[in-house]
Amino acid sequence: MKILYGVQGTGNGHIARARIMAKAFAKRDDIEVDFIFSGRDPSRYFDMEVFGNYRTVTGLTFITENGEVNRWETLKQANIRQFIRDVKQLNVAKYHVLLNDFEPVTAWAAKMKDLSSISISHQAAFKHKVPKQGEAWTDRMLMRTFAPCDVNLGVHWYHFGFPIMPPFIEESYSKATKGEHVLVYLPFENVEAIKALLEKFPNEKFVCYHPDIDGPFATANSQWRPLSKQSFQQALFECAGVIANGGFELSSECLQLGKKILVKPLKNQYEQTSNRVTLERMNRCDSMDSLDPNIVSKWLSKDSPEPITYPNSPDILINWLLEGDYMDTKRLCEQLWKITRFPESVRMSLANGA
Repeated sequence: MKILYGVQGTGNGHIARARIMAKAFAKRDDIEVDFIFSGRDPSRYFDMEVFGNYRTVTGLTFITENGEVNRWETLKQANIRQFIRDVKQLNVAKYHVLLNDFEPVTAWAAKMKDLSSISISHQAAFKHKVPKQGEAWTDRMLMRTFAPCDVNLGVHWYHFGFPIMPPFIEESYSKATKGEHVLVYLPFENVEAIKALLEKFPNEKFVCYHPDIDGPFATANSQWRPLSKQSFQQALFECAGVIANGGFELSSECLQLGKKILVKPLKNQYEQTSNRVTLERMNRCDSMDSLDPNIVSKWLSKDSPEPITYPNSPDILINWLLEGDYMDTKRLCEQLWKITRFPESVRMSLANGA
């Protein structure tokens, strides 16, 4: 079986999910997979060895400034001519199916050239009546047209009664320790603004990762590091908690590792504000709309939550792909949720709010 796998490269969460899939695919001799990434300058990708001879295209991306999506700049910088050219030039004839994680070039190429396509993304979950906040008609239109696929398999922390899968998380609670530092990952915020916030807590220790940091350095109470998957994962395992935007993958890892989370959703990005709603329903996060030291102070004093156990391998999904009955999503999702384990408090919160 030959699979084309399109991945949105704007955020590291899409790539993290694709890494787990790529490792599982590499263990099989009955599947060949080619990866295509878009939405990021090719020089800005890192730790990509697992994807082999992957390709990059321009695609479409979102422009952020000071912690919010700039919709006007996003529209201005969209290279529609290049996008259409990439779609037309992409040869999909040799593939049996497209797997797509919110990547528009491969999705539209599959649609135009009659290749079966399956969306496996967090965004696909928002096609259903899951908890949402701040959704505008433009968001609904974006979800329908940005990366359209024949089958939509959403990925979320709970199914809410729809064809939605749990996330695949390789890291287990057994790897986690509770160290002294707080991990800070706010890639859409201004570095100086983050520094100003953290300086208000001289007795705390912070480890900060940011795409604008080229090399490691230290301030009085903070270690600053460039993006690195291995280094970041180690800091995550050993931290006392995480301050981050409302991205899906990092929050998923925190849930499984039993790490407390303080989220500051990206403004004008309803996916992240909706993620906050679900995390709050699960009693698994605190949140802030700005870099608020009062909220940070209260959050720092809180204890760590009980972990949630999500599937650590996508083998069930891969076997389902090989069977070829892509419309039968119910059985696949039921199998995956059967091996997901919620603490009783979370299970009751979800049941009461679903």
